[in-house]
Amino acid sequence: MTAELITAEQAASLVQSGMWLDYGASLCQPDVFDKALSARKEQLQNVKIRACLSMRPRAVIEEDPEGMHFHVFSWHFSGYERKKHDAGRCGYIPLNLGEVPDYYRRFLDPVDIAILKTAPMDDGGYFNYGPSNLWHRAVIESAKVVILEPNRDIPYAFGKENGVHVSEVDYIIEGDHQPCGELPNPEASEIDRVVARRIAAEVEDGACLQIGIGGMPNAVCSLLLEAGVQDLGIHTEMLTDGLGLLYRSGRVTGSRKALDRGKVVYTFALGSRGLYATANRNPDFYCHQVDYTNSPHIIMQNDKVVSINNTTQMDLQGQAASESDGHRHISGTGGQLQFVRGAYASKGGKSFICLSSTYEKRGERRSRIVLDLTPGNIVTTPRSDTMYVVTEYGMANLKGKSVAERALALIALSHPDFREDLERQAHEHRLIPRGVTF
Repeated sequence: MTAELITAEQAASLVQSGMWLDYGASLCQPDVFDKALSARKEQLQNVKIRACLSMRPRAVIEEDPEGMHFHVFSWHFSGYERKKHDAGRCGYIPLNLGEVPDYYRRFLDPVDIAILKTAPMDDGGYFNYGPSNLWHRAVIESAKVVILEPNRDIPYAFGKENGVHVSEVDYIIEGDHQPCGELPNPEASEIDRVVARRIAAEVEDGACLQIGIGGMPNAVCSLLLEAGVQDLGIHTEMLTDGLGLLYRSGRVTGSRKALDRGKVVYTFALGSRGLYATANRNPDFYCHQVDYTNSPHIIMQNDKVVSINNTTQMDLQGQAASESDGHRHISGTGGQLQFVRGAYASKGGKSFICLSSTYEKRGERRSRIVLDLTPGNIVTTPRSDTMYVVTEYGMANLKGKSVAERALALIALSHPDFREDLERQAHEHRLIPRGVTF
């Protein structure tokens, strides 16, 4: 079978009301097709689209602000998707990110049409996904119709099944070749650096890193440069600018990894053009499928795994709510819980959940460490899984601690202005038994 070259308008004409479409994730989301599909809105009803980490506005949302024709559901919110969720135009799909390929293969109905942006076809007849492997193999297997939108700006990334052969493609449309979307890296705050310094002091030579999204985890990479740690490995979900910086500095060799020795293993990259250039045709980098990068039984096979992730709120028993503000969804579960578990199971492994002690809301300073989570908040990491918790006021390991010990340890990590009230609440609610000392 030979893929047919058609226009974006012809491709969009294949969509019928009630269909499930798949836009893939991150840099693989189509733009030319998306615009052509939005132009057909008056002819269509109840078209549902799965996507993830949209890096630029989606025409099907922008041209259908009331949601009369298209409905977008995301596996993980970008800032854009968060805003559209606030406006009632984007829904979330709960998950463990590393399980998504299995969802497509076992639980979801076949995808009616999959539309992915890729690099141009290579000499072997493959269209490379670039640094965004994730669950695209499973999407291709599930789809009744496969449409590709090649783009010359997609970096070429080596990896396991990181592309689709032309024999599996039904239609090809010409891409617009616009630059890949970038994720800004805000300057680390002083609190970020204090927290990062505490974590960096726990990272040993030969450790294998997973770095989550956000200023604090990225700041750890900068502090590791200052600390002079050597022979680091990388086995991560997201390849960040901080990890790219560590690699370019020569601190990353992967020489002590048990799996994929010498390789930087990741499932998607999101950051600056410099990061994409670092990964482009680089044999040291291996872009794997997410059910490999994120599976705890895979993660644990490397020694000294260090998992570093953010949270936005934690209760006095150690439940980490990292993805919502009440019923307002912010981001997603992603791979946080899977890497927390994989790092714990690794020989010498450590998982860190980091947060600033306070935040500002409506001009009021509030504590991120609380007696009870905000009503509606989603628990991303259960108390039974939380290991190290780090704020600018210190670090505590909750493993093996009683509820009372946890409460006291977390109160000590909170801002001093909130400690007295938190301790009073902990006693009132019997988290800390009367008269106990440790």
